[in-house]
Amino acid sequence: MTEAQDEAGAFRALADPTRRQILEDLRGGELAAGEIAARFAISAPSISRHLGVLKGAGLVTERREGNRIYYALAEDRLATSIGRFLSAVCPEQIVLRHTKWRSGAQSEES
Repeated sequence: MTEAQDEAGAFRALADPTRRQILEDLRGGELAAGEIAARFAISAPSISRHLGVLKGAGLVTERREGNRIYYALAEDRLATSIGRFLSAVCPEQIVLRHTKWRSGAQSEES
């Protein structure tokens, strides 16, 4: 798979609001599939399909423990996919955001 195809898969996965919410929920750490499903008003099989898309895009990892499946955010993969695209499309903005973030963090520490 080429880098462009790989990146396209990540963006297709991010296109759905349910999948974006799952990623946000995983920001706090690993969750069991049942815990993820309990957060949504859709069926468990639908959540399972969403998790499959996210896993296929490399945005989440899974770990089996007994009969439970735990999912975790693949932060590096997500950051690399989005960052590569943003760097190509608007590189000046990346530098500005990084600079603003750094100076904001330093101001808070003072």
